This record gives sequence, structure tokens and C-alpha cells, in this order.
Amino acid sequence: MRATRVSVLITGGKGQLGRELQRALRVSALPSQDKPPQVEEAGPVGEGLQTLADLSGPKGPDLRERPPSNRLVDEHEAGLLAMKGAEVLALDLPELDVTDAEAVERAFDQAKPDLVIHAAALTDTSLCEEDPALAMRVNAQGSLHVAEACRRVDAAMVYVSTNEVFDGARGEPYGESDEPRPVNAYGRSKLEGEHVVRATLPRHYVVRTAWLYAEGGSNFPAKILRAAEGRRELLVVTDEVATPTWARDLAQAIIRLAALRASAHPAYGTYHLTNDGYCSRYEWAAEVLRLAGPPWADVTLWPITSAEYGGVPKPPFSALRNEAAARLGITMRPWEEALGEYFRGGG
Repeated sequence: MRATRVSVLITGGKGQLGRELQRALRVSALPSQDKPPQVEEAGPVGEGLQTLADLSGPKGPDLRERPPSNRLVDEHEAGLLAMKGAEVLALDLPELDVTDAEAVERAFDQAKPDLVIHAAALTDTSLCEEDPALAMRVNAQGSLHVAEACRRVDAAMVYVSTNEVFDGARGEPYGESDEPRPVNAYGRSKLEGEHVVRATLPRHYVVRTAWLYAEGGSNFPAKILRAAEGRRELLVVTDEVATPTWARDLAQAIIRLAALRASAHPAYGTYHLTNDGYCSRYEWAAEVLRLAGPPWADVTLWPITSAEYGGVPKPPFSALRNEAAARLGITMRPWEEALGEYFRGGG
């Protein structure tokens, strides 16, 4: 780390994770970010829902620490202290287009960050499927531009990836060492982003997450509640399984992970960070409606299969297993607990 005060640059600063990262670092958004957020977020949201008509703060995450040594504890705490005092620059469209290599280079040369959290992505899976070249341009080529700029200014990088790099065929959670086999254009573009980051920048963290949601996002809980308004029944996919992840918990876990980069034990590599446990979209929707209370809780849910739903191919069971971060003492609480706090006003 070049200075006591860390400089952090966040791409996709208007997205769900970008906003929560700023909150976690205790900074205010830039004046330009007072506008309604643009959709450039870190993680697929909102799929697997149909109506019958269609068919015919808050507490932080549970970060229990099991560090290998007292020295690592001291270094980690020092890194966290520096992160809390960080100077933060959060950029998004139109200020920063990651597909423009020259624009990325200029922004990084001016900011000279110590750490870049690359949360900008094209996460609309339907659009990715319709235009896979665009998906590659944003999620792969854009990530290459960010990694190259990080190398130029000697910054470490967090690349936010997805559970959809896996095919979901094994029927049990995936660990960091399991081989990715994406089944859709979104997953392929994000996996290619992983490859280019690893090949370009040694000081990187690849953080895979799943089913992200936060206040103000076009996410699955919001879509469920909108769809349930004025209806008595909804159809929701029951054979797509992963882990709902509150962006607030993910942001804090990423910061704890990245804080180790300044220690004698930097922990660069690939990590799975989601809330704990897993569920189907149907089970997630049921919990959303229950927590929302009447009249939403009075809506009847009916199961539907992915084949009946149609649309973009999705991995059927793509829950992630946190092995690498847990060895550093970084874990996250159960998804039900996080969702409950979100509905109690934590979001």
C-alpha cells in the first residue's frame, strides 16, 4: 500500500453493489450520482417469475474470524482501519464506459487508486443472450481494460463474477476449485472476464456471488412484490436453486477480503461470497411475500418448471460453497436472516 490512506475506485458505482460498497466505506456518492441509478449492476436478478396471465442500518454480515495467526489478525485490522479512511471514487455510465479503453486509462491515471472494485457489468441475461457480442464487449473486454489500467497504476483489483459460470448439473454447491461450464451467454462472458483478469493482473480477487439484491435495484424481491400487487396468484420457478445475497453483506465481506492485500499475507485468488444456504426461486419468493406481510402474504404461489417458463437457459443448481474465504475467517450469515433484516428496514 503506497499511503496510509487508501484510494479506492469503484466501477458500476450506481448499481446495487456499487452503492453498498460506498455505504460500507462510509462515503457519500458523487454529485452526479444523485440521479436515478443506471442499470449496471453486479449479478443477475429477477428471472423465474410469471403471473397466471403470462402463462395462459443495520446489522452487518456474520463475519466469524478463524485467522491462522495473531499476526494476521493485527495486519487485517490495520488494513480494515485504512479501508475505513479510504478516499473513494465511484464511477458509472456516463462518467466511465469500461468498453472504452482510453477512457478507463484516463480515469485511472487521474485517480491513481490503490484498489479497484470492478462491479460494472452487463447483467441483463436476456440481452446477453440476444447480443452475446455486446456481453463479451462489456463483461470480458471491459474487464480487460480495467485490469490493464490497474497494472499501469499498480492497483489491486476485485472482479465481481457470478454463480452462472457453472452449469448447475451436479446438484450440490460449487467450490472455488470446481470447473466452470456456463450454459448461457451471460455466464460465458463473465467467465471470460475471469480469464482475462487472471492473465493480466497478478494482484486480483475474483469474487463470485449469486442472486444479488439491494434497495432500489431491479431485483427479484422487488419484481415479486410488483407482480403480486392486485393479484391472487403467481407462478414461480421451482427448479432453479442458488443463494439470495444481500449486497450490503457482500460489500462488507469484499472489503474485509481486500483489506488483506496490504498485509504480509495478501490473499489474492478466487472466492465464493454469498449469504449462507440456498433455496429455489419459488422458496425465495415465498419468503419475500411472507416478510412483506398482507396483502402480499395473501398471494398464492404455484410452482412452475424452467422448461415451462422458457427464456434464457439457467443453471438448475448453482449454489456456491465458500471454502477459500472461510479459511481467512470471512463467512456470511444465512440468507433468511439477511433477507429478514432487509425487510425490517435494513435495506
